[in-house]
Amino acid sequence: MQIWTIANQKGGVGKTTTVVALAGLLTARKQRVLLVDLDPHGSLTSYFGYNPDRIDRGTLDLFGETLPERDSLQALLRPAGDSGIQLLGASPALATIERRSVGEGMGRRVARALAALADQFDYALIDTPPVLGALMINALAASDRLLIPTQTEFLAMKGLERMVRTLAMVERSLQQDLRWLIVPTLFDRRTQACVASLRALRIDYAERIWPAAIPIDTRFRDASRAGMLPHQYDARSRGVQAYAALLKQLLASDDQRLRA
Repeated sequence: MQIWTIANQKGGVGKTTTVVALAGLLTARKQRVLLVDLDPHGSLTSYFGYNPDRIDRGTLDLFGETLPERDSLQALLRPAGDSGIQLLGASPALATIERRSVGEGMGRRVARALAALADQFDYALIDTPPVLGALMINALAASDRLLIPTQTEFLAMKGLERMVRTLAMVERSLQQDLRWLIVPTLFDRRTQACVASLRALRIDYAERIWPAAIPIDTRFRDASRAGMLPHQYDARSRGVQAYAALLKQLLASDDQRLRA
């Protein structure tokens, strides 16, 4: 199972949209997908019609005194729409983890849980809160690949600088190198500020940035309102086509890495 984490220390940059769009496109390729919501706001959980305030079992259960056994982990999963995707949902109580996650091995709870489920899925995609803490550390420690959605505007670029510094710190702490890629999002080519920001990103992070960009697309909002995956709602929309191009590059990169 490949584990992809979608993270940024700034909110509103398209993390959940990226998770949902890529998950849908992976299922269209006949891949078995698990979604893991580690954000106490529960945007990913809400997307699929679940109320985070009423989630009684989910990612919070990974952070008890002991990690649930395999059968108990399976019982935490919920169907995410009608595509076969499974969801490990979030509740606001996840926010309490930051005050009590001090036990040995707490930073690898998600990694251990996903290892126990690895034979059931081809991909796990993790949505994270926009803050450095135990939840993001867990997501990064579990990851085979990190995607950093970054809005093409000045304030988001400043947030990216913080995220890059965080990654360097986490790599030292985990004693492992993280594979990460910046994904420019919410791009509006009609706006000079967006164009200038994208140009700056390409200069500053030339080796770490996806060369294209995810455009602003109201069809994402429409798909969410309809309770559908973006590719199911409108496979020909420019946003879905952009994510399809991103996924094609990610899979090609993985294939090339396996052959190396």
